[in-house]
Amino acid sequence: MALKYKFDLKDIKLSDFKIYLFSLFKAFIPKKKIKNLEDLESFIQKKSAWVSQVTLYSYLKTRMGTKYVLHFDNEELLGSINKAKWNIYSVALQDLAFFCFSYLHTFFNYQELTNTKKIFLNILDDETLNGMPPEVIEKAKKSFETRLQKINWKTHYKSLPFNDSALSLYEWAPIADELKTLDRKIVLNSMILKWENIEKEFIKLIKF
Repeated sequence: MALKYKFDLKDIKLSDFKIYLFSLFKAFIPKKKIKNLEDLESFIQKKSAWVSQVTLYSYLKTRMGTKYVLHFDNEELLGSINKAKWNIYSVALQDLAFFCFSYLHTFFNYQELTNTKKIFLNILDDETLNGMPPEVIEKAKKSFETRLQKINWKTHYKSLPFNDSALSLYEWAPIADELKTLDRKIVLNSMILKWENIEKEFIKLIKF
């Protein structure tokens, strides 16, 4: 379970905030068309990371207030933020992978649905080099398999496909429980709205 904290003005370090700002900047870079599985894998990986980082750091920034001190020396809290980041991202990857292949199956008659798992595992392999904790990877693999057994490919894309990652943000964000309870609706909606933009972007970019 993630550690819970109340933030004061120094509860974020400069390097993490730079990642957050760079993620915002990347959203405005011209988009590449999705023409094959390699492009799709890149899209799923990058957009899942973007949504995870932006929603988490935006929430932390909001709770810190407008006067930030971009310095951080609480290693325990830093570890909690890092743990939250990876856990939210692992669920976001699943959500976007399932959405994309459900949409392709329904509107493009794409039948090679085993590639959903292939892409998901490829991304996890890449993330081991970026420091994704082994226990998060194993948990993500088990969760993916469970969801895979239950999925309806024809309807999944329109059946709250990003609900799990929104709930994951709410669960893992290292905010004191009494504050988090007050924020529930706002936190969930913030991620859902960003996913809606990713959905629209995906539909515009696919050239399968």
